[in-house]
Amino acid sequence: MEKLDILMSIFLIIIFLFIFLPIIYMLTHPGNLGVLLDNEVIDAFKTTLLAGAVATLIALIFGIPTGYILARYDFKFKNFVEAVLDLPMAIPHSVIGILILSFIYGVDVIKFIGNYVVDNFFGIVIVYLFVGIPFMVNSIRDGFLNVDEEIEYVSRTLGASKVRTFFEISLPLIKNNIISGVILSFARGISEVGALLIIAYYPKTVPVLILERFMSFGLNASKPISAGMIVVSIILFAILRMLRKQRIKNTG
Repeated sequence: MEKLDILMSIFLIIIFLFIFLPIIYMLTHPGNLGVLLDNEVIDAFKTTLLAGAVATLIALIFGIPTGYILARYDFKFKNFVEAVLDLPMAIPHSVIGILILSFIYGVDVIKFIGNYVVDNFFGIVIVYLFVGIPFMVNSIRDGFLNVDEEIEYVSRTLGASKVRTFFEISLPLIKNNIISGVILSFARGISEVGALLIIAYYPKTVPVLILERFMSFGLNASKPISAGMIVVSIILFAILRMLRKQRIKNTG
């Protein structure tokens, strides 16, 4: 190997171990896994996964047409729209909680929904949707950008309507992008904690419960739940990696 290749390999190994070693240590030293059978922990996992599923479904419903418009049309202020849609990825988590809460209570006509958001399941869904929608939109947009428009034109010239072409030609071709968007949006949502501490501390999600256990009882009390969350994350991203490899294989 060339010296440059060796140097690059060293950097790769260092960054790999930086991520891998803490994860593998946690999984091999999770503490008392019996904690995962506590009703509070089980309820937290149920709340987290259900809210994540609801938020991801909403993101998918809005993400498909949004991604299609951004991929197929040029319009005034398009760059601004795309920048705004990406902003949740850059805004600090606690700021997200503050801005959502400020908007709800600052706009008179929607103040009433505060009762359904603050310390409520739907508050969790709103936060998950806010932080997860950019991943859904970007993944779907990139999928439509990779679909050759000539295929759609041929379908139209053969008599298919635009709606039929969309559902029978375009949408199936971005299946892997949709699945990737779903996984990324879901994963981003269920990992959120900062905004939830401000908007919906209750019902507790897993990240909030982990933080609470750590602050109240210390490291050992939070380790088993953290290990469980790591397993969920690994499963999600293992599926994502397999889908990406399948997409590359199909493309090649």
